[in-house]
Amino acid sequence: IGCCDWSSDVCSSDLGKRFTTYEMVERPLLMVKKRDGSFEPFDRQKLITGIFNAIKKRPVSVEQVAAIAEGIEQQCANAMRSTVTSVDIGNWVMEHLKRIDAVAYIRFASVYEDFTDVASFVAAISALDEETAAAKMAESKEQGE
Repeated sequence: IGCCDWSSDVCSSDLGKRFTTYEMVERPLLMVKKRDGSFEPFDRQKLITGIFNAIKKRPVSVEQVAAIAEGIEQQCANAMRSTVTSVDIGNWVMEHLKRIDAVAYIRFASVYEDFTDVASFVAAISALDEETAAAKMAESKEQGE
């Protein structure tokens, strides 16, 4: 019903007026298995909100956050996965944040891994410092060769 022949790109009743249609690839429903064993549909907005909480007042762009969310969805789609664990999602986000901003990474990790004391923060920061130092050492060796 309606005035337009949707198989064409010109509306016959408005003689010559064009319209644009957009097509999107439909992804299969991705279900997330939570830590308690329950399942819920993947919610891109919930993921983005969680990342935004970690990046507040940090030099991380909206585009970088969107790229993380898109990358996670794409990774699942490419692997033809219909379910993913919340643990996998959290680990993927932490890996991305670790490369983008160390403070955002620690913030996200503190919530995701449920840090309960200062020692948990210290351990996470120490591990991150060790990884950063090892990466810098490996990079300097490559440049020296």
